[in-house]
Order: sequence, then C-alpha cells, then structure tokens
Amino acid sequence: MPWDETYYPRSMRNLPPEVRLKAIEIANALLEEGYDEGKAIRIAIAKAKEWAANQ
Repeated sequence: MPWDETYYPRSMRNLPPEVRLKAIEIANALLEEGYDEGKAIRIAIAKAKEWAANQ
C-alpha cells in the first residue's frame, strides 16, 4: 500500500516533515519498481537525508 503524509512507516516518524515527505515519495517509487517494503524504506530514508543535506 502506498504511503502518504498521514500514513507512513514508523521509522519515518522522527524525520523532519520535509525530509519525511521526500522519503515517502522515494519509497513509493521504489515499491512501484518492485522493491520489498523494508529495503524501500531504508533506501528512501537514506536518500531523503542525502537530498536534504544537499539543499
């Protein structure tokens, strides 16, 4: 099930809102590509933090 700003993995709850939204966007894209949820979440959080650091 795709995530949104009100329904997202528990591991994303402590992320700043802007980073969380980016992580949700990335995770949903990874799920569409066939990644399993656990791996998609880990990759999405890392990439969203990287995105935020480069802003």
